[in-house]
Amino acid sequence: MTISQTFDFDTIIDRRDSASEKWDKYAGRDILPLWVADMDFPSPPEVIEALRERVDHRIFGYTHAPHELVSAVLDRLHQEYGWQVDPSWLVWLPGLVCGLNVACRAVGAQNDEVITFTPIYPPFMSAPALSGRTPVKVPLQLREGRWELDLAGLERAITPRTWLLLLCSPHNPVGRVWSREELEGLAELVERHDLIVCSDEIHAGLVLDSDKRHLPFASLRPEIARRTITLNAPSKTYNIPGLGCSFAVISDPELRRAFKRAMAGIVPHVNLLGYTAALAAYRHGEPWRQALIESLRGNRELVQDAVAKMAGLSMAPVEATYLAWIDARQSGIAEPGRFFEEAGVGLSDGADFGLPGFVRLNFGCPRELLAEALRRMQIAWTSR
Repeated sequence: MTISQTFDFDTIIDRRDSASEKWDKYAGRDILPLWVADMDFPSPPEVIEALRERVDHRIFGYTHAPHELVSAVLDRLHQEYGWQVDPSWLVWLPGLVCGLNVACRAVGAQNDEVITFTPIYPPFMSAPALSGRTPVKVPLQLREGRWELDLAGLERAITPRTWLLLLCSPHNPVGRVWSREELEGLAELVERHDLIVCSDEIHAGLVLDSDKRHLPFASLRPEIARRTITLNAPSKTYNIPGLGCSFAVISDPELRRAFKRAMAGIVPHVNLLGYTAALAAYRHGEPWRQALIESLRGNRELVQDAVAKMAGLSMAPVEATYLAWIDARQSGIAEPGRFFEEAGVGLSDGADFGLPGFVRLNFGCPRELLAEALRRMQIAWTSR
């Protein structure tokens, strides 16, 4: 496959009338949607070309993960993180949220506790209850402008009925890349309390700070791997979430069997175009990913500068993801999500993540669109 290495992150593609969840939320209204976590960039050219070639085959029957895709995933995990994964550890899923719910059903029993750090991506809070488990929330700590794990708070919240910890790494929405020291501290606690960890690492390919590196929780050491379900996907990194291809990495045979039993008869197979796109992304998408990260770094700076000019707003540095977590608690505005929506910018309200007074802004879009959204926000802010 030969593709030109010129990538376009500037052209605004009209996504209206394309059944876009992101854009249809505000259909008929002049509101720029910077909420749900998909990007307004075209996917890598190699992915688009691979999908065209697969469609040209003209037959869309039942399928399985291609051997080439398994190899590509294992190669990526080893090259990026030095993590040696056996093919038998992979369990393919049609979505990462599905994986969270399966993990909650696979570990513990009815009314047992599932614990997580907040603020957090909403399915972390809904999956336990949907699975007949009790959610327990431990707030992250904001110390000197940086979000940190509260391990002491986590330990206080653990009870004899706590079996599962849902971890988000890198963290959505605060944008942290957890350090080795932080993860080792968490691992020590997890081992001491005999917890299973389900680690959502879907944003691992979107580390923006050049001096930081994602470290898979399961890669710390084999003893930790045996109690970890790692969830990952190419969907966020390569902007293909609508194609539904994710995977779990589970090294422990008993835990893997429990996970598969919880899936049985309920979770559908990955569709063949999802597999096709994933293979092309992992095989050929690295130059595009590097160009994307450079574009996102520029967008991050634009957001940081704009927020700094709006008195009463602040944000911690975004180390990874394309999501800015903006603190409006000092502004006097009770519902900042509604305030900015009325100004023509659709953001995610912090209350949905378990922390009112914040908004989440998705800066994964062409800079012209982002600049216009920030301009609207600043005008409304200074006029309030």
